[in-house]
Amino acid sequence: MTLATGATWAIAGLSTAGVIARPMRWPEWIWAVAGAALLILLGLMPLGQAGQAVAKGGDVYLFLIGMMLLSETAREHGAFDWIAATAVNAAKGSRARLFALVYATGVVVTTFMSNDATAVVLTPAVFVAAKKAKADPLPLLFACALIANAASFVLPISNPANLVLYGGHMPPLGAWMAAFALPSIGSIVMTFLVLRTIERQRIAGGCERDVARDPLTNGGKLAIAGIVLTALLLLTMSALDESLGLPTAIAGIATAVIVSLLAGRSPLTLARSVSWGVLPLVAGLFVLVEALDRTGVIAWVANGLRGMLADPTHAAAVSGTVLAFGSNLMNNLPAGLIASSAIAQAQPPQIVTDALLIGVDLGPNLSVTGSLATILWLQAIRREGEDVGFLAFLKIGAVAMPLALLAALGMRLLIG
Repeated sequence: MTLATGATWAIAGLSTAGVIARPMRWPEWIWAVAGAALLILLGLMPLGQAGQAVAKGGDVYLFLIGMMLLSETAREHGAFDWIAATAVNAAKGSRARLFALVYATGVVVTTFMSNDATAVVLTPAVFVAAKKAKADPLPLLFACALIANAASFVLPISNPANLVLYGGHMPPLGAWMAAFALPSIGSIVMTFLVLRTIERQRIAGGCERDVARDPLTNGGKLAIAGIVLTALLLLTMSALDESLGLPTAIAGIATAVIVSLLAGRSPLTLARSVSWGVLPLVAGLFVLVEALDRTGVIAWVANGLRGMLADPTHAAAVSGTVLAFGSNLMNNLPAGLIASSAIAQAQPPQIVTDALLIGVDLGPNLSVTGSLATILWLQAIRREGEDVGFLAFLKIGAVAMPLALLAALGMRLLIG
C-alpha cells in the first residue's frame, strides 16, 4: 500500500467516525466536508474530480430535499401529533402492540417511499407517539432504524442504493419480485423476531391509552395527502424506469408551498426549520468514495469476484456477506458505488449481483455507520433530544443483522 492510499483510507475512516461521534458536538456534515476538503488540499483528490463526484449525487440531493420538506410540513401542521395519537390509541394500552404497529408502519413506508423516508418522515412521528404513550422511545426508534434497512429491497424504490448498485438499469418489476420477494420476507420477519426478543423487557407492560387527539387541521390533511401522493408518484416513476429525485423534490416543494400559503404562513419560515446539513453530508460522502475509487479498490474487488465465479452459489454467499459487513466500514452508499463498478468489470451471474444488493441493503443494520438512512435516523432522534451511541446500536445490530442476512441470502440461494 502506498502512502497516498493509506492516507486516503485514513481520512475516509476518520471522517466517517466524525460523522457518527460528532466530536465537540459539531454537526455531522462538517466532518464529511472536512474530510473531502482535506483530500483536495493534500492533492489526494483533484478538484475537478471532486466536483464530478459531488455532481453524481444530484438525484439523491433532490430526493432528500423533497422528503425533508414533506417531513417538516407534516411536523409543523400537526400531522405527526395526529398520527402518533392514532397509533397510541390503536395499541389499546399495550407497549408490545405499539411496537408491532410501528414496525409494520415502517415496512409500508420503506417499501413504498424508501428507507430514507422512514428515517426522515416516520421517525419523528414515532418519537411523538412514544411521548404520548409514556413508553420508552428507544425500542420504537430502533424499530424505525432496523426496518429502514431490512425492508429496503422489497421494491426497487425502497432504497436509493438499489439504483446505485444496478448502475441505473433496474431489472423489470416482475424479475425483481421473483428474486427478492422471499428474501425480503425473510429479512423483515427475522429482524422483527430478533428485535422483539432483545427489547422484550422494555416493551413489556402497558402504556397510555385513549390519549387526546386534536382534530387534524386542513394543513395537516394536505401534508398527509402530499406524502401519500408522493408515494404514488414514486411508484409510477419507478415503473417507468425514471429518476426519482426531481419528482420527489417537486412534490415536496409543492406540498410545502401550498400548505404554508393556505395556512397563512411563509414557506421560507418552514424551509428554515429543515436540517439542510444533510446535503453537504451526502456530497462529502460522494467525494470520499471517489477518492477510495482512485486507490484501486474497485479493481481489487472485481478481481476477487472473478476468482470465485467458478461456483456462483459460493460466490453469491461470500460476496454478499463480505459486502454486508464492509458497508459498515465506509457506509453502504460508497460501498454500493464500488460494488456497482466491480460488477461492471467482473460481469458476474445474476445471483451474485442479487446477493450483493442484499448485502449492501441489509448489512447496514450492523452499526450506525452503515447507511445514509441510519445517519439520517440518528440526526432525527438527536433533534428530538435522544441519542444512540455506536456500541448501543452494535449490541442490537450484531445479532439482528447476521441472522437476517442469513435468512435473506438463504432464501435467494434457495430460489436459484
